[in-house]
Amino acid sequence: MYIHVRGVRLFFDVEGAKLLPDGPAMRERPTLLLLHGGPGLDHTSMRPAFSALSQLGQVIYLDQRGHGRSDRSDAAHWSLAEWADDVRAFCDALGIERPIVVGTSFGGYVAMAYAIRHPEHPAKLVLVSTALRGTGSVERRGRVLDTFERLGGSAAREAARRVFENRTPEALAEYFRVCGPLYTRKPGDPDAVKRGLRSPEVLPYFERPGGEGVTFDYSQELSRVRCPTLVMGGEEDPITPILEQQAIADALPREWARFERFPHCGHGVWRDDPERAFQVLAKFVAD
Repeated sequence: MYIHVRGVRLFFDVEGAKLLPDGPAMRERPTLLLLHGGPGLDHTSMRPAFSALSQLGQVIYLDQRGHGRSDRSDAAHWSLAEWADDVRAFCDALGIERPIVVGTSFGGYVAMAYAIRHPEHPAKLVLVSTALRGTGSVERRGRVLDTFERLGGSAAREAARRVFENRTPEALAEYFRVCGPLYTRKPGDPDAVKRGLRSPEVLPYFERPGGEGVTFDYSQELSRVRCPTLVMGGEEDPITPILEQQAIADALPREWARFERFPHCGHGVWRDDPERAFQVLAKFVAD
C-alpha cells in the first residue's frame, strides 16, 4: 500500500488487526511500526521473522524514503531528521496514535531521531543492534575494527578499515565479501537477499566523508526521550559492538531504559536467537 507523506509516496504493509472481537466488545491492540536496517535495504529484511509480533498487535512495515518501494526523493532529503519526521507524518496521516516504534540497525538511528524530535509521540521504543553515534567516532570505529579482527582475523579488520576510509564500490564489495558473513553467527537466508529491493546509492551518500552516517552523535540528545525504551544488543555484533549499545542505554533517562544483552549473537539478535529475542519483545510490549 502507498500513502503520500511530506512530498513522497511511501510504501507500507500491515500484518494483524488493530481491533479484535472480544466478547461483546472490540479490543484494541497496540500498533508496532517497524523501521528496517540499511541504509539501502527495505522492509523485507524483517520478514518473515517479525511476523511473530502480529500475535501482540498490529504490525506495520515501512519502506523509508529512498528505500524499497517508496519514492527515492532527492538525496538532499536522505537525512535522519527527514526520515524521523516522515515517521511522525506517516503516523499522523494514518491516524496512528502512540505507536511502539521498532528500529533495527540503521532503523534504530531513525527511531532515536524520531523519539528525540517528537518525544511525546511514541508509546514505546525498541532499538535492536544499533548505535548512538556514527562510524566516524574514534571510539566506535576502534571497537568495530577490534571486533572484526577477533571474529575474522586481520583480513576482516583491513577490509573494514579500507571501507571506512574510502567508500568506493571496490572497497564496499570487498567489505561485504569478507566482513558480511561475520555479522551473524548463523548463516543468513540466501532467499531473503533475493527478495529485497536494494537502493545501493543511499549507503555511499549517507556514509560519505562528512556525511551524517559518519558524524551523527545522540549521546547528549537521548536524554530527551520520554518513553520506555528497550535496547537489544548482541555480544558478538561487529558493526554495532555491545559497548556501543550499552552507551545507548546509559544515555537514556534511567527510568525509561531497559538493556538486554544476547550472548553468542551478532548483528540482528533475532537472527541468531529468535526464541529469546521475541520473548523479550513480547514481554516489553505487554508491560
